[in-house]
Amino acid sequence: MAVPFCLGKIIDMIYSVDMTRTKERLNQVCLLMVAVFLLGGLCNFGRVYLMNVAGYRITQALRERVFGSIVKQEVAFFDKNKTGELVNRLSADTSVVSQAVTMNISDGLRSTIMVIAGASMMFITSPQLAMVGLAIVPPIAGMAIIYGRFVRKITKSVQDSLAAATQVAEERIANIRTVKSFSGEDREYEAYRSKIQHILQLAYRESLAKGIFFGLTGLSGNIIILSVLYYGGTMVSDQHITVGSLSAFLLYAAYIGVSLGGLSSFYSELSRGLGASTRLWELVDRQPLIPVSGGLIPSEDPRGHVSFQKVTFSYPTRKSVPILSDLDLEIPSGSVTAVVGSSGSGKSTLAALLLRLYDPDSGAVLLDGYPVNELDPQWLRSHIGTVSQEPVLFSCSIRDNILYGANNPSVVTESELVNVAKEANAYDFVVALPKGFDTEVGERGVLLSGGQKQRIAIARALIKNPRILILDEATSALDSESEHLVQEAMERILRGRTVLTIAHRLSTIRNSDQIVVLEKGQVVERGTYLELMTNSDGCFKKLVQHQTFQDLSSGTTPMNLAQVVGQC
Repeated sequence: MAVPFCLGKIIDMIYSVDMTRTKERLNQVCLLMVAVFLLGGLCNFGRVYLMNVAGYRITQALRERVFGSIVKQEVAFFDKNKTGELVNRLSADTSVVSQAVTMNISDGLRSTIMVIAGASMMFITSPQLAMVGLAIVPPIAGMAIIYGRFVRKITKSVQDSLAAATQVAEERIANIRTVKSFSGEDREYEAYRSKIQHILQLAYRESLAKGIFFGLTGLSGNIIILSVLYYGGTMVSDQHITVGSLSAFLLYAAYIGVSLGGLSSFYSELSRGLGASTRLWELVDRQPLIPVSGGLIPSEDPRGHVSFQKVTFSYPTRKSVPILSDLDLEIPSGSVTAVVGSSGSGKSTLAALLLRLYDPDSGAVLLDGYPVNELDPQWLRSHIGTVSQEPVLFSCSIRDNILYGANNPSVVTESELVNVAKEANAYDFVVALPKGFDTEVGERGVLLSGGQKQRIAIARALIKNPRILILDEATSALDSESEHLVQEAMERILRGRTVLTIAHRLSTIRNSDQIVVLEKGQVVERGTYLELMTNSDGCFKKLVQHQTFQDLSSGTTPMNLAQVVGQC
């Protein structure tokens, strides 16, 4: 801001009569300006460097906090919020916010200081000219406030629409094999295109408002300069002001015009940042309904006695649809309990409640007499191993996928890793791979077969030596050879553990200590295989005698209980 003042003095020196004195003073002023320029260059370097570094650090901190908050939320939260939308908040919104509070703030402060300093120097140079030149500033300020509110509103709409588009893209790309299997490329392209088209329409509105605003501010700046030039020229002719002072005044007016444009950008970017930050703070501030840790930690490891007492439950997204209704069930320690029933009868829900992925609406789930909702969730889950019907592996190595199940992966030895792989019947196929345990499995384990993925999942469940095992029909989707290998591994790992197995096949449940038949969220029958078969009016016996059950002696034929249990 010293430059216009110095240039004004130089111009007055040039027009001075005393040429000898002028040259001496000119040297002094030019040296002073060189020093000012050097200082300004260093300050500008520091401003840009520090603000960029601060921006990256803020982005990192924001993403850490947002991701940390997301992964700590209860499962019901993810039932309501889609993955693509959360990913968009984590990537796009954090960048917008960090940019708004770093370089944008820096530019805004710079423009503010230039406007204040420039206006002050204009009044010092000529109060009359300053009043003429700055008369147009208040209307521009009012217009900027209105414009900023509009931009903030439309930016939030753009960010929400972008999150929806990202959700569509992420979901379809993640399931690209399904898309291609049904020749859905064109449909998915059109679905994504319609989402993007909506964003484009919103962007048109934002661009129109921005064009009008910046057009008017540019016009206003030019009017200021023109009015000052005209009025200042008459003052020079009347000798009320020197040519150098008028030149300095014009430069200050130009600086203010440029700075007002910078303030306009600052205000609009700040409004964008505020719009993007709204959902981020909602995520950061949200407290999970089921905590990640905290609660009772018993002094001894669990024995494994599980009890469901008068449990009633509906999923949070479908409160009107009861899944379990006043259910009572005892699972003795060290026993194998098989749960059968039609689809939607509540079999998998039992496992979710035991893991405390959800809390029951009423009633209680007990482990060794302790209510599950009073136990530390991390302690609880560290003693439960799960193998689902469709296991999902991470896109890393087989070693990393198995160690993911360990309570402390860093202390697991190579021999322990090999032992659990052998127990899970996975060792032979793993060592036959080119990189062995370091072989990458691809996204969701797509580079492995169904049976291989299932055996890796069993090894992952075994690595922490759990007291309780939950098996969600781990063989129903496999071919006969893979089923035999997985079944053999499962029979080996059941010994000495409390097992809850969700079954659809007779071969899976015949040797269970207890068979529980669920229908409409209630236990309709329970007992051993022999007990249930001797009950002539029992539901289970009718299932076994159904025409779809053949070759009972060998138990090798796939028999789908879910298809017929509803007929009892």
